[in-house]
Amino acid sequence: MIKYVIAALALGAAAGYLNNNFLNVIPNALVSDQLFSVTLTVLLFVFGFSFGLDKDAMDKMKRTGPKILAFPLFVVLGSLLGGLVGGLILRIDVAGAMAVSAGYGWYTLSGPLIGQLFGAELGTLGFAANFFRELLTITAIPLMVKLDKYAPVASGGATTMDTTLPVIMRYCGSDMLITAFSNGLILTLIAPFTIIAIASFI
Repeated sequence: MIKYVIAALALGAAAGYLNNNFLNVIPNALVSDQLFSVTLTVLLFVFGFSFGLDKDAMDKMKRTGPKILAFPLFVVLGSLLGGLVGGLILRIDVAGAMAVSAGYGWYTLSGPLIGQLFGAELGTLGFAANFFRELLTITAIPLMVKLDKYAPVASGGATTMDTTLPVIMRYCGSDMLITAFSNGLILTLIAPFTIIAIASFI
């Protein structure tokens, strides 16, 4: 499965590059806005349908209950701690490093926002670090799931509600749908506020 994901990602990147620089057959706005939204909606419907069909997954969800909301909190704490340690080891601005980790994988937000609040250098780091967080989740998930099935969800951060959800469902099971989606949704909602809050303390 993962080899097809990587191949599709590489082909998509190549097609986008060729279209943007040479062909200009498909408008960028059509792909980034309309096509992405439609395919994501269909994908979520299919995942929701398969989840509803899985009686074991529904039973596990009922047993878990409100505990599912605690998971994003631990992802936040782990991400910020990782940013703090990383900043100290690399000897860069600690607050900026924590802000980078507070992007939770949402690189299209964290890059520009951190650049605006902390400067271009950390903005570039924010984009790159969060982009590679998403990419690492997709490519390394077969190894992560051997450690714990929750590991890819924590690694994916805010992306677990959309881009990394297919591979998480594939490798972690349909019972992880609600955990992954709610984790991504909550982290997406709080990411900008976390970054701004960190910036307000410097």
